[in-house]
Amino acid sequence: MLAAHLHYLLEAQPPADLGRLVAHLPREWIEQAVQETDKASIRRRRLPAEQVVWLVIALALYRHQSISEVVDDLDLALSGEGKPFVCKSAVAQARQRTGQEPLAWLFEKSAQVWTRQDGAAYSFKGLSLWAMDGTTLRTADSPANRAHFGAQNYASGKVASYPQVRAVSLTAIPTHLVGDIAFGCYGSNEMLYAKELVPRIPDDSLTVFDKGFFAAEILCGLTMHGHNRHFLIPAKANTCWEVVGGSPDDAIVRMRISPQARKKCPELPEYWEARAIQAIDARGRQRILLTSMTDRRRFKAADLAACYTRRWQVETSYRELKQSMLGMALTLRSRTVEGVYQEIWGALIAYNLIRLEMAKAALQARLEPTDLSFVRSFHTIQYELMWAATTRAQGKLPTLLQRLRERLIATTVEKRRGRECPRVVKSRPKRYAVRYLKKDLN
Repeated sequence: MLAAHLHYLLEAQPPADLGRLVAHLPREWIEQAVQETDKASIRRRRLPAEQVVWLVIALALYRHQSISEVVDDLDLALSGEGKPFVCKSAVAQARQRTGQEPLAWLFEKSAQVWTRQDGAAYSFKGLSLWAMDGTTLRTADSPANRAHFGAQNYASGKVASYPQVRAVSLTAIPTHLVGDIAFGCYGSNEMLYAKELVPRIPDDSLTVFDKGFFAAEILCGLTMHGHNRHFLIPAKANTCWEVVGGSPDDAIVRMRISPQARKKCPELPEYWEARAIQAIDARGRQRILLTSMTDRRRFKAADLAACYTRRWQVETSYRELKQSMLGMALTLRSRTVEGVYQEIWGALIAYNLIRLEMAKAALQARLEPTDLSFVRSFHTIQYELMWAATTRAQGKLPTLLQRLRERLIATTVEKRRGRECPRVVKSRPKRYAVRYLKKDLN
C-alpha cells in the first residue's frame, strides 16, 4: 500500500526547476551567459550547459551534500529514457565542458543589476557605499592547485598544508552584496587585485578602504577617473603631510607622492590633497581618517566616521562565505584549477542571491539587511529550494516569494543585553583532587 502511494507521488510530480523560486536570476540570463561564452551544447545532453550553471550554484547552497545527491534531489538533469539518475563521471565531464566563463559572465551581469536595485533606500548623501578588502580561500591539495595557486610560506621555511586563493572584493556596505571581485594566485599582492577593481568602481560612490590599501595610485586613480567617486581610508602611523587649511580636528592636508609611484604611474601629480578627520573608534582609540570629501557642510565628520565603523561589518561576509556556506568544510570541493574558479563564481552568485532576498525582506519589514540572521536565512532558503523541487509550484511563484520573505523577516537578530557581571579571570579547575599534608610545627 505504501509503495503504491509513493509510486503515485513520484509519478505525479512534474520535473523540478530550480529557477522557479529564484526569480532574481532569469532563465534568459543563463541562456545568454552560455551563448556569449560559446558554451552552448549542440548535442542533446542530460546535463547541458544551462543545467550545469544551476548545478554549480546549487553546489554552493548544499555544500554538505555530494554532487550526485544535489543533482538527484533537485532533479537538475533532463529526463532520459531508462536512466533515472546521472552517473558521477557524466557530471564531472559536464562541468569540464562548461568551464568557468558562463559563471563569471553571470556573476558580473547579476551583480550589476542587483546592487543597483533599491539603491536610493541604502544611499549615503546620494552616494552608494562600498568597502574594499581582501581574503583567502583554501583549495583541495592537488598538484594542479598547488602549482597554479601556490601556498603561504612561513618564516620557519615550512609551507602551508593547502593551496590558497587570494581575493579582493568590492562589497556594498548596506546590503553586503558582492559587487565585484578579483582573485587568483596567492603569490600576487592584494594591491594588484585592488588596482584591477578600481576602474570598475561605480560613479557617485564612496569606497571605504582598509589602511593596507593606502597608495596614491589607488586613491588618486579613484578620484581622477570616473564621476563623483570618493574614498575614505585610515591614515598610517608614518604618513606625513602638510596642513593647508581647516582646524586640528578637521583639516585639509597635502601629501607628496613619491618618485617611485610617479615612475610607475606618470599621470599622478606631484602632490595630492585630502581631508584629515580625527575620530574615536569602538575601542576608544584615536584614529585619523583621510577622505576626498572636502565639503564640510554636506559631509560632516561624524557621519564619515560612522561610515568607516560600518565598514567593519563587511568582514562578516567573508565568514559567511567561508564558514556558513561551506558548512565548516576545510577546503573547496574542486581539485582542478578550472573547477576552483568555477566553484568560486558559483558560490558568489549563490551568496548574492541570499543577500538580495534578505535585503528585499528587510525593506518589507523596515529593517536593515544586517539586522537579519544570515545563517537562519541561509537555512530557510535551503529548505524552500528543496521544497520547491518536490512540490507542484507552477504559477505560485509570487506566493512562494511572499512566504519566503515572511520567514526571512522572522530571522531578525536579537540584540544582546549588556554584561551584568564584571569580567574577571577565574582559576582553572583541577582535574584531580589534591591532598595536602599538614606540616609538623614542632
